[in-house]
Amino acid sequence: METLTPKQIVEQLDNYIIGQNDAKKAVAIALYNRYRRMQVPKKMQQEITPKNLMMIGPTGVGKTEIARRLARVVKAPFVKVEATKFTEVGYVGRDVESMVRDLVDVAVSMEEKEKFDEIRPEVRRDVDKKLVKLLVPGIKKERRQENNMDFMSMLNNLQSANGLQDALGQNNNDDDPDSDSEVTDSIRDQRLSVKEQLDKGLLEDREVTIKVEESRKVGPMNDQMGQMGIDMSGMMDSLMPKKMITRTLPVKEAREVLIQQESQKRVDHDEIYQAAIERTQDNGIIFIDEFDKIAAGDKKNSGEVSREGVQRDILPIVEGSQINTKYGAVNTDHILFIASGAFAESKPSDLIAELQGRFPIRVELNDLTESDFIQILTKPDNALTKQYVALTKADGINLTFTKESVEEIAKVAFDLNNANQNIGARRLSTVLEKILSDILYEGPDMQMGDITITREYVKEQVGKIVADKDLSRYIL
Repeated sequence: METLTPKQIVEQLDNYIIGQNDAKKAVAIALYNRYRRMQVPKKMQQEITPKNLMMIGPTGVGKTEIARRLARVVKAPFVKVEATKFTEVGYVGRDVESMVRDLVDVAVSMEEKEKFDEIRPEVRRDVDKKLVKLLVPGIKKERRQENNMDFMSMLNNLQSANGLQDALGQNNNDDDPDSDSEVTDSIRDQRLSVKEQLDKGLLEDREVTIKVEESRKVGPMNDQMGQMGIDMSGMMDSLMPKKMITRTLPVKEAREVLIQQESQKRVDHDEIYQAAIERTQDNGIIFIDEFDKIAAGDKKNSGEVSREGVQRDILPIVEGSQINTKYGAVNTDHILFIASGAFAESKPSDLIAELQGRFPIRVELNDLTESDFIQILTKPDNALTKQYVALTKADGINLTFTKESVEEIAKVAFDLNNANQNIGARRLSTVLEKILSDILYEGPDMQMGDITITREYVKEQVGKIVADKDLSRYIL
């Protein structure tokens, strides 16, 4: 984990999230406490548990974005799950332990990517050599077969591992395209010329035929076994030889496929899995959305028992338990859990007491104001207006928004949230799509060059819809 201070973490979050300073401060402190824990003696480390958070606020105010950006800032494994997707043990649906297994899958992907990036320069050099041989193949050697091969010698050949794989077309001895070819001086000269062109990037679009391992198919049984921490696909792969298939791809795509395939062979997967488990245990973040939906609330009904059952199933994971995954056992003692919910029809005190105590930090997020909308449209690195400017530039259009048009868009979105259901910043996307629909539709054919969005244009596009309250409910 990067050792950013709480202030530095908040500064990073400010680049993407407007307002909600209390929430950003709380998550920054919770995250930095992990670094603090690693500095204390080992014996004390085990006693210090993470201070899990509960974010309370309406939809669209930045709860999920804060947690997601936080994980990216510190390069921590992160998964977002919805509490309503889980069911009590014994019922049809996902069991709560699957959230931990999903988190380990993310950690494994992160560890693999880092290892692959380390060896990429070396692997790429070897793959480029292979591509040169595939682009300029050698002359196939003539295979002579003895006509008098008797039945027993054929059977002995099939009984060997390579013989059986050859018979099934699954032998993986194709790493060297020259293994069964003869390379003449003329071919060597051609390869030198092709290598020079390849190094200069002149052959990226030329097609080449490669052999790759057939991808695994994940069926319903594999998914169910995965939920129980059993890797059925891996077990079957270890028993059955890998099947090779032929694909014809442009050089730039073939290179990436071959690099991925070759990297898989060169890394120590057991080391990756162990590192991923440690990364999950020390740095993992699980974001549980719609947490309020599993609280009983004031309305008692038949679903209350099931919802309380989900809470009781989640409790031991949040408290700290050992979960079996296909990569090994994972301890959840130091995983950071962030719960999130609107709590409009229920309140945190409706949760069972034991679960309430496991989320000691409560942060309430504020409704977004018209001023916040203006900043959301312009200030962040990924601001919506910047996204649409980049999209239309693909059509050769230079799109600009005047200050007044941004203010009008913010006003329209804010008024709509007040008049209808408040969906927070998500309303901005709905309004902008309506305003820019004609430009996005006609853009490729217009070739108009410069287009400026003004306050008048915004009113022209959405003014009538906003005025008609019945219509705005369905369109905006």
